[in-house]
Amino acid sequence: MNDVVHASPHALARRTSSQIMGLVMLALLPATLAGFWHFGWPAFCLWLVCIVACVLCEAICLQWSGRRVLPVLSDGSAALTGWLLALSLPPWAPWWLAVLGSAFAIVLAKQVFGGLGCNVFNPAMVGRTILLVSFPVQMTQWVSPLLLSQGTDLAQAISIGLSGAVPDAYTSASLLGHVKTELGRGIGLADAMQGVLPAGAWLGGRAGSLGETSSLLILLGGGFLVLKRVIGLRIPLGFMAGLCLPAAIAHALAPDAFLPPLAHLLSGGAMLGAFFIATDYVTSPSAPFGQWIFAVGAGLLTWLIRTWGGYPEGVGFAVLLMNAATPLLDMWARPRIFGRSLGGKALPARRARESVR
Repeated sequence: MNDVVHASPHALARRTSSQIMGLVMLALLPATLAGFWHFGWPAFCLWLVCIVACVLCEAICLQWSGRRVLPVLSDGSAALTGWLLALSLPPWAPWWLAVLGSAFAIVLAKQVFGGLGCNVFNPAMVGRTILLVSFPVQMTQWVSPLLLSQGTDLAQAISIGLSGAVPDAYTSASLLGHVKTELGRGIGLADAMQGVLPAGAWLGGRAGSLGETSSLLILLGGGFLVLKRVIGLRIPLGFMAGLCLPAAIAHALAPDAFLPPLAHLLSGGAMLGAFFIATDYVTSPSAPFGQWIFAVGAGLLTWLIRTWGGYPEGVGFAVLLMNAATPLLDMWARPRIFGRSLGGKALPARRARESVR
């Protein structure tokens, strides 16, 4: 007998893991191409290095543990992790930063826990957060999307990627970093935001990571995943509500000290986090009520970190904190078992039938 017994629960789905990963990559493609258009060859090289490094790290870990490499790599999860990591990095970050982040994401956050489906924390956010804490200068070196008029060729892109030196003419500040710095100097919010959040912010055209170049394209990609039933609406809506509601209240009470909700929504990794990071199957709760708590908590923590934390961006930290709470939420917010009361005791047959009605 060569039958393999697997532990329950068992779920049947029409899509395989590789098909789901492919749909997510397809949803990310328009925003990624927009990032390449805005930031040029250096951004493309960084994206490619992240994906290749993640796939190689996964292959090495699989080979080392004695598992078959090709069947596991074919699911596309390592490539998707590298893709999401690249979207969360400065578009002209040096190559070694991408390699380190990929190693942290795949080895530390994924393979140490047992591989796909066993990790507690979102791998891409683990890689980004460790890089942000360890290399704050390189991780906050943003560039202005001037490449439409002042392009760089491939040779210059490789040179920038190898050296990590961004020309001063291209350096800029993201909205969140600029506003936090200016408010710390006592400058009013209206003056701090002047010219930083353009009218076309939905389409990009401002400094930031690849994942915030076009909020509109990220939103369209998320809508595509919802229509394809890859993700649900609970987590994206809960995340945006948890971020925007306290921002709206604070801005209404002190408009010169707190960013408006639209600025929070269109800046940083808010849209990317709502549709592509927080919705990760493995690291988010499975019960509907738990998903609402998870999403609202992640959005609220993002706003708190952005407003009073030491870092301008808080999506990565917020998602990882709520990832840690996911097992507890799954246990606390799980649906009641059929025929059981909330206390776990068996109901009489008549009451059980009535509870179903």
